[in-house]
Amino acid sequence: MLPSSFFTITALLSFPAGLVTMETCPAGGIPGIPGVPGLPGRDGRDGEKGQKGEPGVLWEGGSSSQKGAKGEPGMTGPPGKRGQRGDPGEPGKAGFAGPPGEPGELGTIANQQQVAFSVARATNDYPERGGVIRFTKVITDINDDYNTGTGHFRCPVSGTYYFVYHASIEDKLCVLLKIDGTLVTSFCDHRGSKRQVTSGGLAVYISKDQEVWLETNNYRGMRGKPSGASVFSGFLLHPH
Repeated sequence: MLPSSFFTITALLSFPAGLVTMETCPAGGIPGIPGVPGLPGRDGRDGEKGQKGEPGVLWEGGSSSQKGAKGEPGMTGPPGKRGQRGDPGEPGKAGFAGPPGEPGELGTIANQQQVAFSVARATNDYPERGGVIRFTKVITDINDDYNTGTGHFRCPVSGTYYFVYHASIEDKLCVLLKIDGTLVTSFCDHRGSKRQVTSGGLAVYISKDQEVWLETNNYRGMRGKPSGASVFSGFLLHPH
């Protein structure tokens, strides 16, 4: 509750101004007690719109917004559609030389190695029983591939060869053709008793450095007279 002095002061203030003037006490009295502050007033009305302010400072970064820091890479997206084929590029530099190629085809017969021999027996004696038939008289030997000392022909180049013999006989004869000691074929003539000529031959593949020769067995009736020679020949048909 408010003090009684507040109501007294309020009553005095409500008197007419003239009455107060007439009954005012002479000056020089004691000042009264300060009044109690009044209740807060209501909010005032909104003021009028102010004037437009001054322009702000121009940003030196340009008209666009400032670029932020680089973010983390995103996930790889799916492959896109295949684009159109571009124009051919310039030729690249020459590469390193490759390894040697496969051997080419054989050339003409003039460029191929030629192999041929023909040898004859220079004695009228029978060959050794079960031994190598040696032909000691050379008729033709292009590359000196036939050895008259051993009776062996050494193959200088791999390929298909043809070997043939012609023998003058006065008794039964069997001729065995061997390659590196392996029997390839045999030819036998058991007629004997009369002087006659027999022969045999075949084509066979031989690898380089293999050796070919003729042998006898128990039938060895081969002669070597000038009037009836016994000859062994061989030549290369096709190198491969």
